Amino acid sequence: MSVTVRIEVTEKKTKTLVAGGAGFIGSHLIDALLKRGEHVVCVDKLGLGGGNMIGHCLDNPNFEFCEFDICDEGKVNALFERHDFGRVYHLAANSDIQKSGADPAIDYRDTFLTTVSLLNAMRKHNVKELLFSSTSAVYGDKRELLREDAGDLRPISYYGAAKLASEAFISAYAAMNGLAANIIRFPNVVGERLTHGAIFDFIAKLKKNSKELEILGDGRQDKPYIYVEDLVEAMLLMKYNEGFDIFNVGVDSSTTVRRIADIVCEEIGLKDVEYKFTGGAVGWLGDVPRFQYDLSKIHAFGWIAKHTSDEAVRLAARGSM
Repeated sequence: MSVTVRIEVTEKKTKTLVAGGAGFIGSHLIDALLKRGEHVVCVDKLGLGGGNMIGHCLDNPNFEFCEFDICDEGKVNALFERHDFGRVYHLAANSDIQKSGADPAIDYRDTFLTTVSLLNAMRKHNVKELLFSSTSAVYGDKRELLREDAGDLRPISYYGAAKLASEAFISAYAAMNGLAANIIRFPNVVGERLTHGAIFDFIAKLKKNSKELEILGDGRQDKPYIYVEDLVEAMLLMKYNEGFDIFNVGVDSSTTVRRIADIVCEEIGLKDVEYKFTGGAVGWLGDVPRFQYDLSKIHAFGWIAKHTSDEAVRLAARGSM
């Protein structure tokens, strides 16, 4: 009598790595990836937010969190050895431009060296797909419509410089190692779970003193603000073909800092708040007071933001109370 023995082979599941996933944008991206049924590994050293943004994910069997510094290449390589990553979303960076203005080493380490560490691990372990979160700050202080193919990029902040250096390294690694890399240049991103920025600061200040509000600069700084869920939707639409591509992702409208203050006061229910401006065209060294993207490339790709800049600010203010 013959007996047939069935041996089940469990295939190692391909996973997605979200570097810097415990932050504001990363946590929203992880929510969307898990909703799609992907197996997600998040690595973060836990700065702003302190892990509270991903606490709701910890019981999900498709989610794993690893706490360590991405600049530690030994730990990054060990992580890549344990998991079969199909794609890396790189959102790890210093997110407080004002803070790094006092210490350039912050952006050198947290914004640039994190990129080098991940690229080296991808090269060593033959991981081919990368999405990198870049920024409008790579363009510098320009008044013309900002296009992805613009030359003469001159960042005026250490953050913008570290992001531009990261873009250059990604371009080289893509060419040398056959990576499929997408660069998304974000404008100001707002939504629930904000950890810094004008909306966050205004709410905190008004909770302390509901009669007056300090506003950095002259309040006329005018920039596009994108709702985080719109941004995540664009990130998930990216296609991965060998090479290197860049997309501006944003909105056609913009919002002044004074208008942000008005919206925050309206959402809190405050009237007759006295605004006190610190003066000057910028809020801090490295601040770009106004810019506007050319969005024709991402629109042709099939994505348009669902919310205007003012709508994004209002939703963020309402969700941050």
